[in-house]
Amino acid sequence: MQHAARNYAIVTAAYWGFTLTDGALRMLVLLHFYRLGYTPFVLAFLFLLYEAAGVVANLIGGWLAIRFGITAMLMVGLTTQIIGFTLLSQLDPEWTVAMSVAWVLVAQGICGVAKDLTKTASKSAIKVTAAQVGNQEAGQLFRWVAWFTGSKNAMKGVGFFLGGLMLQTLGFQWSLWSMAGLLAVILLGVVLSLPPLMGKSRASKSVRELFAKNPGINALAAARIVLFGARDVWFVVGVPVYLYSAGWTFSMVGGFLAAWTIGYGLVQALAPQLVRRSHDGLSREVPAARSWSAALMVIPAALAVAVYADAPQLQWLIVGGLGIFGFVFAVNSSVHSYLILAYAGSEKAAEDVGFYYAANALGRFMGTLLSGLLYQWGGLIYALLGSALMLFICWLITLKLPEGLLSTEKATA
Repeated sequence: MQHAARNYAIVTAAYWGFTLTDGALRMLVLLHFYRLGYTPFVLAFLFLLYEAAGVVANLIGGWLAIRFGITAMLMVGLTTQIIGFTLLSQLDPEWTVAMSVAWVLVAQGICGVAKDLTKTASKSAIKVTAAQVGNQEAGQLFRWVAWFTGSKNAMKGVGFFLGGLMLQTLGFQWSLWSMAGLLAVILLGVVLSLPPLMGKSRASKSVRELFAKNPGINALAAARIVLFGARDVWFVVGVPVYLYSAGWTFSMVGGFLAAWTIGYGLVQALAPQLVRRSHDGLSREVPAARSWSAALMVIPAALAVAVYADAPQLQWLIVGGLGIFGFVFAVNSSVHSYLILAYAGSEKAAEDVGFYYAANALGRFMGTLLSGLLYQWGGLIYALLGSALMLFICWLITLKLPEGLLSTEKATA
């Protein structure tokens, strides 16, 4: 129990540091290039390879984590992020727009690979360490998943604020160098503290075996695509650009997104207290995923009506409404993050998690692309309506989630 808890704590701390720099990177790129006059669609385009790379990185990362161990994949993810930051820091203001966009796309793609390799390895480590605990403590898996997911999102929120602050104080290049230095320290800590073969097992020998998931994992992955697409369709471009256009400073925009993400992370960490637990780990949790999805889709629809009606104090109504959205979304996301590990088997948890987070990355890709397109076509109201439609589809898919465990192993929750 103590050995498993130690490894869980080390992985969580390493991912905190990674997530801090990842959140800061998003604000640095978004606000720096918006200041240079890039359109909403081009801003979204800058993140497309970052998200698309995550689809492949998650699938391959899960397989590699099984084959070479979780520690090795954490090391690869951290190193890749350092390389991406270094490349991005070499951006030359004298380059043409086409050259600059191409350079940022490549650097962002490398960072996207880094993010999802690190995420898949870290989430897989939770399943491995919880399996070591076994049944010594009921609900351990849900609590560890909730705390990990919530705390890392809170750290990402701090990164949003830090990114806006660093852009104002240090500038684009020095900010990237500072974050690369922080990751180098974290990488050294991982090398010195984690077991080198943690999570190593027999990997799938064929593509067919790799994609042969049980119905619970398949349905949950499909729901995850539209759940995270529904968030990013307003989060990536729409709301930040709307608030900046309304007169907010870089730090204010970064501060709002930071507060939203920190609050979202705190709610995720508290999700085990908000969702009734069942003895089998699924019979109450699956209906909870359905009911929270239904509640979530109402919020962006209501905000779209407010934008259409040009309600008084609209920007503050949007800020408040998205705060409520963040609360409900956090519980949804936490329940989903628990369910994927409940459905997954311990032996190939990294592959199951990688498959699931590939769907997550595909959702972010769709949301990012639509965020720029919908905002450019119809402003914030289009982005909010797109979010509501995706959440309706998410709710429909959750109706297909099985309420019994289909894997050969019992969930350790």
